[in-house]
Amino acid sequence: MKATQQLHNLGQSLWLDNITRDLLDTGTLGKYIDELSITGLTSNPTIFDHAIKNSAAYDSAIRDGLRKGSAAEQVFFNLALDDITRAADLFRPTHERTNGADGWVSLEVSPMVAHDTASTIAAAKDLHGRAKRPNVFIKIPGTKEGLPAIEEAIFAGIPVNVTLLFSHDQYLASAEAFLRGVERRIDAGLNPDVASVASLFVSRWDPAVAAKVPAALQNHLGIAVGKQTFRAYRSFLASERWQRAMNFGARPQRLLFASTGTKDPKASDILYIRALAAPFTVNTMPENTLKAFGDHGELSGVLQPDGGDAETVLAQFTKAGIDIPALAALLQDEGAKSFVKSWEDLMAVIETKSDALKKAAS
Repeated sequence: MKATQQLHNLGQSLWLDNITRDLLDTGTLGKYIDELSITGLTSNPTIFDHAIKNSAAYDSAIRDGLRKGSAAEQVFFNLALDDITRAADLFRPTHERTNGADGWVSLEVSPMVAHDTASTIAAAKDLHGRAKRPNVFIKIPGTKEGLPAIEEAIFAGIPVNVTLLFSHDQYLASAEAFLRGVERRIDAGLNPDVASVASLFVSRWDPAVAAKVPAALQNHLGIAVGKQTFRAYRSFLASERWQRAMNFGARPQRLLFASTGTKDPKASDILYIRALAAPFTVNTMPENTLKAFGDHGELSGVLQPDGGDAETVLAQFTKAGIDIPALAALLQDEGAKSFVKSWEDLMAVIETKSDALKKAAS
């Protein structure tokens, strides 16, 4: 039995952190579902930037957008929604078989509105309405400005993938926003069963401290933060407040481990997958990481509800001079800026392709 199937049997959902039209057109995504136990998919502006930049598969759709006089952003969301809804249909049987617990795909609001709560809410409602699929998450960053939008989206019944979380404190803030939205639905007499995941970014921690800590601590910070956040997650689900919401029919928000591709070429290519195995969680993997785990992966234990050695390891980083809360804030800010840069690159790619297609047609 492949390690991917073993991990799935353990109770962790394996999602692909990638989408391209080529993956859909060639049947590769379907192959991953059948052979590597993939049960969902995530996307972000960087993924779509690479997909559109490196493939001619989108050219005809861009050409159609030109004929209609659409702006680059409108062209992009039309392209993205085509891919996302096709992927959602592939995962629909999983979604139905698991009563909505799994089989999700994710599409992000424009990062240009990440610091504008009202615009984020409006964008989330628009994308959810246009997708017309029950298994599409709308990704909203768990930033200070994003938290009210998360609450409002949940209250409006929109499934949300909270993204750009880097610490247990940031996770808890997003979980509180999710629960407030659920409690408002309960108070309003609405069905509180609105799905959500909270995405903790793991691998970006280790490159950020690589030059500042001794060799013995290399590639240990991301895992320790993951363990600490898993403890916070389990404690949150066990709280009286959350138990009350569940009694009214609320669905728990699942913890999702994101950014789990290894950045250090000297480290194992399945480092974070093996270390963060845990039931009732999600791990969304880059394509190469997924294939590597399917090829030579192995399970080495399960995360402990108390976080295991997380606090001991984190204390060692603090002793080495790493201000972990400050770094978490910096990583979240840098992550938001990175998505903005990818978005700007994406818009430029669409405009460049548009110009090239105009010239080819003249």
